[in-house]
Amino acid sequence: MSDSEMSEVPTEDPRGDSMKRAPSLVVVNTGPGKGKTTAAVGIVIRSVGQDWPVAVVQFVKSGKWQTGEEKVCRKLGVDWWAMGDGFSWDSENLDHDKALAAKAWEHTRSLIESGKYRLVVLDEVTYPINWGWIDLDDVVDAVVSRPMQVNLVFTGRDAPQALIDVADTVSQVEVVKHAYESGIAAKKGIDM
Repeated sequence: MSDSEMSEVPTEDPRGDSMKRAPSLVVVNTGPGKGKTTAAVGIVIRSVGQDWPVAVVQFVKSGKWQTGEEKVCRKLGVDWWAMGDGFSWDSENLDHDKALAAKAWEHTRSLIESGKYRLVVLDEVTYPINWGWIDLDDVVDAVVSRPMQVNLVFTGRDAPQALIDVADTVSQVEVVKHAYESGIAAKKGIDM
């Protein structure tokens, strides 16, 4: 990189003096790229580091998957529910999967409303929302009416605009290159 291509080092705070505190935040990690759940787990670790009670509900992943993030988060004291039955294309009964998603949503809504958790992660929830298995208006209502100390993180592709509209932070994860595109299966320790 030449000197002309280098950017200047910022010496002034670009945020100005108007920063304020919020009692809680809503984060959405969406987009076609990999790493949305991984980013959410990073927030989980930060929250545990602040001694917050944390809950994670997975809407697609099955408890049979034995993911690394679930193992480590349980060791850290995170309450974790993997309530899905796996990928829709592997399903033997989509009506059963739809019922599991509805049950996962009811459970998650009760976790949010209880106010017990300072952070609730709704992992891969955008899929059952977009398939019409979970009512988007009900999700938005849970977000806007949540107890003021409850922070929420949503993950999954194609986050609906209504969810984006009520979020404080939205990250769009893009694909530049992924091993899967070369026919390489998910790798324990990297992808799961």
